[in-house]
Amino acid sequence: MNTFDYSQSQAWFARACKVIPGGIYGHFSPAPCVPVSAYPFFGARAKGAHFWDVDGNEFIDYMCAYGPMILGYAHPAVDEAYQEQMKLADSNTIASTKMVELAEFMVDLIPIADWAFFAKNGADVTNYATMIARAATGRKKIIAIKGGYHGTSPWMQATGHHGLIEDDHANVIRIPWNDFAALENVVNQYDGQIAGFISSPYHHPVFADNEFPAEGYWQKVEQLLRKKGILLIVDDVRCGFRLDLGGSNEHFGFKPDLIAFCKAIGNGYPISALVGAGPLKSFAAKVFHTGSYWYSAGPMAAALACLKELKRINAPNVLRENGTKLNDGLVRIAKSHGYTLKVTGDPGMAYYRLIEDETLMLQQEWCGECTRRGAYFTSHHNWFVSTAHSDEDFQRTWDIADDAFKAIKGR
Repeated sequence: MNTFDYSQSQAWFARACKVIPGGIYGHFSPAPCVPVSAYPFFGARAKGAHFWDVDGNEFIDYMCAYGPMILGYAHPAVDEAYQEQMKLADSNTIASTKMVELAEFMVDLIPIADWAFFAKNGADVTNYATMIARAATGRKKIIAIKGGYHGTSPWMQATGHHGLIEDDHANVIRIPWNDFAALENVVNQYDGQIAGFISSPYHHPVFADNEFPAEGYWQKVEQLLRKKGILLIVDDVRCGFRLDLGGSNEHFGFKPDLIAFCKAIGNGYPISALVGAGPLKSFAAKVFHTGSYWYSAGPMAAALACLKELKRINAPNVLRENGTKLNDGLVRIAKSHGYTLKVTGDPGMAYYRLIEDETLMLQQEWCGECTRRGAYFTSHHNWFVSTAHSDEDFQRTWDIADDAFKAIKGR
């Protein structure tokens, strides 16, 4: 099986490094893509579950733009809704009624939601959630999970990152995932001082196996926080609408006060949302939080179309079936070559690791070999499947994985 050439992509990266810090910044940075020589840096176009880089190489995409793509790139219903709205207005001096329609739809769709608020990035709404928690409780401190990710505002980042100061974390307490005793201890230690507890619905760190909540974990957390007057905030930015259309908390059987959404809400169009319970509506109205493009009507129209389509096809079931199919095939192929591929997390957005090498170097090598053959895999982050992935895509992926295992065994 032939491997890809990335000469044009590398040339563009050299140009980018002259005028952009790091060439490509943030989570699209080449840094975690090891070996770097196995990965493209710049794309040309995308359709369905595939994208093409600037060298003309075609990839079956298992990162889905790191989560925003859920229905397939260039989905006709979503793109048409966006384009029709853009003919009328996008950013305007006054708000669009699309904002009201989208909020109404989300309130009907999501059981805990009595209101909705829209922004652009996940961090916009996770920040807003913590501000509301502080406004509603009159308290300062926020509890978060060690290794949890909620965006790149200073309080969200791990200590030691460049540009941070100690004061950024003065009121953030980190506890281990799935450790109810640790939560209980912190709540008692800082009794009357904690405004909110923010967490993803299950633990999906990078470079590590994903972990579901322990049996009864969320129910005990909810009960404790209610008793202590602490708001429960779910960061559903990554999982949202993939596990359950009513919020991932519905999948795990608990009721938060606030849920932050982004990524899949608009199938790639720039929009995020915070939804919340009725008693918090007045506090949300008092907290000033806004942005130059937060009222853009085009992405709101796209999000409304996306959510309607996700509901029509029962997307969480499709994603779970697609993910299970992909995973079973990859595990079987790995075993045929003498390897054990460990799969953790939800089947539609699982994390993969070859257990034969705890350093992840073997995993990096295999993912790189798959990518340079046309199945875009990363070794540090959970993957994603979409409703657009087909049986033909999976068969091609399995063939690529088989050839990649032969390549690494040959060394």
